[in-house]
Amino acid sequence: MTDPSASPSDEPVYPVIGVGVVVWKNDQFLLIKRGKPPRQGQWSIPGGRQEWGETTRETGIREVREETGLDVEITHFIDVVDSLTRADDGEVTFHLTLIDYGAQWRHGDAKADTDADAVGWFTLEDLPDLKLWSETERIIRRSAELRSGTSN
Repeated sequence: MTDPSASPSDEPVYPVIGVGVVVWKNDQFLLIKRGKPPRQGQWSIPGGRQEWGETTRETGIREVREETGLDVEITHFIDVVDSLTRADDGEVTFHLTLIDYGAQWRHGDAKADTDADAVGWFTLEDLPDLKLWSETERIIRRSAELRSGTSN
């Protein structure tokens, strides 16, 4: 049995930390069409990998700016999502831990930049047609609940 905490070189292996942000402008939320894996070509919330020495909130603000050109203010924590990729034998080959925040648009016109091929503003009514990863849709809906104060 392979020790899951060690790589082939006996160096510890840890999950990659990513931060996603549901950006709101009035009753619309922002999505990017991903230009790179994972989920290349699919709509998703902006976000990316946390850098050394950066808080998760700083990561979210930076990633939104890099991918869309927007300035935002983080307003609420949404949830943590684990994304595991497994080989045919069930062994974990990649582990991404996603920390998701909600944010309010502050300034700028959304435009695709760095890892995004396109950007768009959508409403909750658009969600069924977007065919998002189920966790992304859940995070957007949860953010909407937290914004409106209707969370359970």
